[in-house]
Order: sequence, then C-alpha cells, then structure tokens
Amino acid sequence: MSSTADLATTPAVAATLTGAMSFAAPGKVALGGVLGDALAANHRGRLSHFIVDETSPAIALFEPGETCCNTEGDWYGEHAGKWLQAATRAAVRTGDHDLLRHVLHVADHLIALQDSDGYLGNYAPERRFTQPQPPRPESWDGAPALRTWDIWTHSYLMLGLLELARHTSETRYRDAAARIADLVWRTLDEGRNAITDLGNHFGLSASVVIDPAVELYVATGEQHHLDLARLVLDQIDREPRNALLSRALAGADASEIATGKAYQLLWNLVGIAKLHRATGDADYLRAVEHLWRNIRDHHLTLGGGPWGGTAHRSREVFNPAGVFSPYGYVETCSTMAWIQLNRELLAITGAAQYAQEIERTAYNDLLGAQAPNGEDWCYYSFPNGRRVHTTYWRCCKSSGAIALEELAPVAYGVTADGAIAVNLLGPSVATLATAAGKVTIEQRTSYPFDGAIDLLVTPERAATFAIDIRIPDWAEGATLSVNGAPVAGVVQGTYVRIERSWQAGDIIALRLPLVPRLHQATARNVQESLAPGGEPVRQEVLHFDYAAITLGPLVYATGLIDGFKIEETIRLPDAPAEDWLTVMPATGEVQGDTVRLSPQGREAIDYVPYYRAGGVADGTWRLTWLMLVPESSS
Repeated sequence: MSSTADLATTPAVAATLTGAMSFAAPGKVALGGVLGDALAANHRGRLSHFIVDETSPAIALFEPGETCCNTEGDWYGEHAGKWLQAATRAAVRTGDHDLLRHVLHVADHLIALQDSDGYLGNYAPERRFTQPQPPRPESWDGAPALRTWDIWTHSYLMLGLLELARHTSETRYRDAAARIADLVWRTLDEGRNAITDLGNHFGLSASVVIDPAVELYVATGEQHHLDLARLVLDQIDREPRNALLSRALAGADASEIATGKAYQLLWNLVGIAKLHRATGDADYLRAVEHLWRNIRDHHLTLGGGPWGGTAHRSREVFNPAGVFSPYGYVETCSTMAWIQLNRELLAITGAAQYAQEIERTAYNDLLGAQAPNGEDWCYYSFPNGRRVHTTYWRCCKSSGAIALEELAPVAYGVTADGAIAVNLLGPSVATLATAAGKVTIEQRTSYPFDGAIDLLVTPERAATFAIDIRIPDWAEGATLSVNGAPVAGVVQGTYVRIERSWQAGDIIALRLPLVPRLHQATARNVQESLAPGGEPVRQEVLHFDYAAITLGPLVYATGLIDGFKIEETIRLPDAPAEDWLTVMPATGEVQGDTVRLSPQGREAIDYVPYYRAGGVADGTWRLTWLMLVPESSS
C-alpha cells in the first residue's frame, strides 16, 4: 500500500483548461436536502461496499488467473475505474480517510498488475486492443468483428487513476495512466488498428479515450497526450458512418451519428469539449454546442434524461428528432454523461442554461433512478413504466454513483472575472476562494419543495465583489433582494449579478413562485408512400396527445391509476388551469406538495414528485404522461 493516504493540499497541475468558470474546490461544498441525502446514501452504500479490496469481484477480474481466459469481450472491467473516480471524490468531499485508504490500496494493487507495455485491462492476450482485429463482416453493424470493450475499460481506469492523482500527493497513479495512453498511441500510430476497429457503434465506444487523454495532458503538460486526443477524433471523423465532428458541424441530428448511441455519443462530446478547452479550436465548441441544443430540444425527457428506444430503435439509442413516447428508455449511464457534458459547457461559457439542465436532471431522472439504500439503481427509467432495480454487474449502478459526485463541485463556481456563481439551488454550504478572500455562502431553504431561498453571505472580511444568482428558466415572477432592498433586472433563465460591499450577515432573499404547469406532447406516426400516379402521399396513421405536470424544478407523476391501471385517458376541463390543477400542501414529514388534477368525468388524480412516485421500491409504477381525449371526441 502507499506510504500515505493524506489529501494533497495543492496538487500539481502541469497545464490548464480555459473557461469562463471554475468550480468549487473538493470538500468545500456540502449539499443538504434531497441531493445531500442521495450523496450520503451513495457514500455509505455503493461506494463503501461495492469494492473494498482486491478480492472484490470487480477487482478480481484483473488477476492474471482471470484475464488469461477472458475472451468474452464484455464491459465489466469498467467498474474498477468508475469506482476509483467516484470513491475518491466522496473521500475528498467528506474527509473519509478510511475510504481513501481503501481506494489507495485498490489502486496500488491494480497498477502492480500493469504489464510492462502499459496494458492494464482484463482481456486475454489474444483479445487485447493491441492485437489486430479480423476483417469486418460485409454487413458491418458498427461493432468490431470481435466484441471488445478494452479501450473503454482503460479509459475509465485512466480517469479513476487521474482523479486519485489529482487529490493526493502521489504521482504513480498519473504515471500508470500515462503508460496506458502511450500504449494506445503506439497501437494507433503504428497502424495495428484504427480507433473505429476498437469499439462498437462505429468506434464511439473506443473514441471515448479522448476524455482521459485530455485530462492526462492537463496533468502532465505533455503535448503527445493532446496529440492522441486529436488523432482519435480524426480517425472517427474519417469513418463515414460516424464522422462525428463533420456531421455535427453540418447540423446532423444526434440520432444520425454512428448508431445514435446516447451514452457513448455524450461521453465523446465531453471529450471534445475538453479538447476545445485545451486548444481553443472553435470548431470543437461549435460541434458540441450544436449537438447539445439538438439533444436538449429533441432528445430529453421532461425530467432531463436522454432517452430513446421507441419503435425500431435500440433501447439505448436516440430516436429521430420529434419522436415521442411516454414509454421511452432513459439509461442512467446517459444521465451521468449528460450531466458531465453540461458541466463542461458551463465551465467553458458560464451560461445559465447548462446549470439549469444539471439541476433539472439531478432532481428528476437522476434521483428517480436511485434507491434509498444507496446501492440499488435502475438501469432504465421510464416516464411511464415500472421501476426496476438492476443487477450486480450492470453499468448504470457505477454511473449513477459518479453522477451524484458531480453535483457538489458544480453547485458553486467562480467566474473568470472573479464573481461567485450560485449554479444549483437547494440547501447547501460552500466556502470559496476569491480575490477578495474566502467567502462562505449558505442556502437556507427547503427547495425544491419551496421557492423561498435565503442565502447568507459571510466573507472573512468586509469586501466588494460580485455574486451571480441563477434564476431558473421556469421561475416567472422571481424576485431578489439584499437585506430587504429589492434587486432590479431579475430575468428567468439567466444569472443576476449583485455587486456591492459585502459583510458578514448579509442575506440575499430569492423568491421563486411555484405554480403547477401543464405540459403537452404528441405521439404520432406518419407513413409515406407513392400513389398509383407516382405522387408522394403522407398519411398520419397514429396521433395521441399527452399531458404532464411540473411544479417548479420537479416533474410530477402518479402511481397506478385507481390503484391498478397503467394507462388512463382524461379530458381536461374547459376552464382556467388554476380551477382544476391545484396544490395540496404537504403534511407531516412528507416532502413535496401534492398536485391534484381534476379532469372532466372522473375522480381527481393526485401527483407527487417523480423521483418518489408510486413508492421507491423495486417493481413499483410511476406515470408521468396521461393520454388526452382526442379533440374530435371532446
């Protein structure tokens, strides 16, 4: 084991990533409320018990006696790197030195198994990514001739080792990650394989190595790590069925790139965003921003999760733009990657819309996938569907753990011009280092269940500086005041800057009206054909309208209708919404008001926050969208 488990106070950084905002230092933000509860459950559950030492199944996979015979080509090795990443963050955030010692012990065991050429995977020698792949079949479906997740597993190992190196005084973890990158470089540069031969979905499952390659450049300052990231991007862009960068710049829909696989595409975008931050190449940012807008506008659930899986599309693949179904799939891995993409774009631009998406996803589809024990997760979540907790080896359990650990650092930031940015709303305390000295900000609130937020500002000494408060895009009529004096210029969907001389005890009061809001969507199927004369004919053969409810940042859902029905068709009253969409205040220890929908011709239906609708036990149902009576029947 290592000589120390102490956290480094000033970890060395050899290069920097540019951007408009830097996030809070590890351990300097404590989240409360439902997000804090989820983090605490994650810490004491998944991260403390899934891996404890080298005998844990996810680490035993790397033992020579296991790797010698592993020719199956599965992804199970990813859990080691994911756990290293999330557990390191949790240990730093909470000051849990026992957990950190476990992480160090496991990391040391893994790097002791690393081959002299840099290989640190769990595949048999004949199946490693360094070996040339057989020729592709004539009908190539985007997967290598031999199934492989080897580069994928190594990419997560690199990120986990670099996370540990960042937060400790140990450099051997960075060096182990560098040896992996050098092996990838040699393999690609010597032409033994192209990156598109080393991962499925026309290369998307291997080109994710762009992300750790850029992180390695940041850790070492060595140009060849940046060159590796560019080489990989160039190779996937030359594959016509992928061509990620070119297609994004040309305005392609996310479903049209490679196979449209949501998780892999999003992770690639995270890497390309980091590549922009490292190089300043404007094309990288334009490509990422285009696909971000496309995904936000066409490929998210109401709760912020990337979804697909309707009609003929694979359950983890984006549907064509405009396709809607309340039964679509949200893979928790994709939710994690979406949060990470918004983190990168928030760092680059400082724009409120990216913080908004992180918050929306966190409070809805992310919380809605986790079980209270902090160990069980849903692999797939559905706007309308059964809650199903997944099995031991499934990827989403580790991805959910990482996604939760993304939240505390991005909750607060410091902008390039020195302002403190309040990015995520909810009970929390943060201490930030600014040019004016250390400043502590505490959010006193029961948000997201209440729109009243008081922010107590405590600088270490009286000083003049700016604080940027994010106003949610749904918060029509929001108000701000400082010590009772109103602040002008409050616009929803933006940051409001308050610059003044601050002293201990100053209070910013943010008031967000929570009003139930009805959302409508349409599921339709249009068939195109040719008439006998040859003229094109378009006929709509399916058309269903649906309605859903939000209250502030929370998506609302109901359980089984009348206790047993998984579907219901309702008729909305011809009256103002406030007459039939009412808030029933929570009582006792229940979190979140109930929203009561009173349709025509049937008893009222009660909605609660999606993440706990129907109960949070395995097998329970939750329904976000209810079908509306067709207009012709009204």
